[in-house]
Parts: sequence; C-alpha cells; structure tokens
Amino acid sequence: MVHNRFVSSDRFVSSDDALAADFDSHRGHLIGIAYRLTGRLQDAEDAVQEAWLRLAALDADARGRIRDLAAWLTTVVGRICLDRMRSAAHRREQYVGPWLPEPLVTPADGTPDPLDEVVQRDDVRMAAVRVLHELTPDQRLAFVLHDGFDVPFDEIADVLGVTVAAARQHASRGRKRIGDEPPARTELPEQQRLLEEFLAAIGSGDLGSLTEILHPEVTLYGDSGGKARTARRPIVGVDKVGRFILGIIDMYGTERTLDAARPALVNGDVGFVLPAPSSDLDRSGKIHPRVFTASVREGRITEIFDVVNPDKLTHVTL
Repeated sequence: MVHNRFVSSDRFVSSDDALAADFDSHRGHLIGIAYRLTGRLQDAEDAVQEAWLRLAALDADARGRIRDLAAWLTTVVGRICLDRMRSAAHRREQYVGPWLPEPLVTPADGTPDPLDEVVQRDDVRMAAVRVLHELTPDQRLAFVLHDGFDVPFDEIADVLGVTVAAARQHASRGRKRIGDEPPARTELPEQQRLLEEFLAAIGSGDLGSLTEILHPEVTLYGDSGGKARTARRPIVGVDKVGRFILGIIDMYGTERTLDAARPALVNGDVGFVLPAPSSDLDRSGKIHPRVFTASVREGRITEIFDVVNPDKLTHVTL
C-alpha cells in the first residue's frame, strides 16, 4: 500500500538503473533501521533486499507516485521486519542465557567499511540495541519508526494492523520501558585509553588494577545461546565481573590473549575480537572466538558485552 505522504504526480522514475542507484543511496539507512528492529545483520540485509524487490516490482505509474522514497522504504522495511520480530520473540523465550544483538564489527584503524554509515548513530550501540530488544515487537517497531525516524502514527498503525491510538500507546510504553536516553557516546580516544588499561590489567592478572577501571555498578552480559562458554546470566559488581574476566582470559592463556586480541570497533564503540586458539593449543575444542565491547560512563566501564554465540559471529573475520 502506498500512503498519501509518499504520493506525488511530479516524481517519476523511468529508468531501472536510476531506480537502483536511488535505492542504493538509502541502503545504509535501511540496514540501520532493520538492524535496530531485528538485532541481526543477516535479517537486516534480507529485509532490505526484500524491500528492493517490492520496489522493483512496482509498475511505472506506482513508482511515479512515490514522492519520498526514503520514507516509503522505511515503512516497507518496518513491515517486512515485523514478521521476523514476532517469530523471533517466540524463539527467544527458549534462548539460553542473555540475548545480545549480533555485533557489527568494523576496523579500528579507520579503514572504510560498508557498515560505517550504520554504526555512526548512538542508538545502534550494543547497550542501546540490547535494551531496545526488551520491548515487545510492536512496541519496538512503533518506538523506532516514530521516535527514531518520524514516521507518522497513522502509517505505523497500518503496519501493525491496529488503531492510531493503539500505535501511540505502543510507542509510549516502549519509551517508558527504555527510560532515559543513554548518555552520548564517549569519545573514541577516551575509550581507547580505557581499553589499553583494561588489557594491561588483564596482562598483569591484578584484580585490583582491573576493578579500578570498572564502574561500581558494572554489569557483564554474555551471549552464547548455550553453544559456548560465558556467563549464563548477567554478572553485577566490580569484584564478580573482574574475577569472571580474569577467568575467561586465563582459559585462553594471558600471553596469547594479549598477542591475539585484535582491536576493532563494535557497533561504533571500541572493543576487540579474540580468535579461538589453534587446535594444537585447544585440544578440547571448547574455546571459542568471541567479541568484547563495553560502554563507558564517568571515565569507567559500566557495561561489558561478551558475544561468543558462533551464530552471531558469521560476519566477523576470525
């Protein structure tokens, strides 16, 4: 369905090549929306590809009535993602341990990456997407589309198949559950300094040095889906978090960890990728690759995210 907000007789796309180029200019924006909604890069890419197929299938008259392509595509992607979100909600009830979004890993050295446009926004950070996925699918869609991208409630209501009043209520409930907006992203040089101190503390094996870097209310979330070793529930407090981290690093070997850890940006924040040891070093085959990243507040690490579920690392170069 093409909504009135998008319709105009003075815009006509007559060339498939021009349409494809126009669509590609919005691809990063659309992947960002779909990633916020689904938490999975593959699902986001599939949703954007489906949106392209729907656009390309329109006849010339229908294409010509699209006044604002970005707005039209935003709503279409939301509609496509809704089915995925609802089916995922049922699967997530059986998920083993905490659930985290798939990490978006980009180079830390500034090398251009196709995901650069996606990870620039603060609401794509790991902490923000984790909280977003505590909402119901309908709340998440209403909140993301309205508060994040100014989609009118009548169009959101049409996507959800509810009244406008119900769409407003979904967004309001989502807003209340999320609470205050997360603090602005700490500048990358400050994050980098903390990461270096973090790795140095790990290298020394000194729990006291490690806990000095951690915020008093620090929380660690591990995501394995039951397929690898990490925390099965959130760990809270500097002492417990510090001991858990030193235990994980000891499993890999402290010296090897410092040599193998590859700095990266994870959802736009500083982190690192830790490959699994080679088979001759890990004959048990039980030590898995993982991605670490953290949130920083008041000069200390407030949240740590340990993603080790292999299904969520398929896009990461390991």
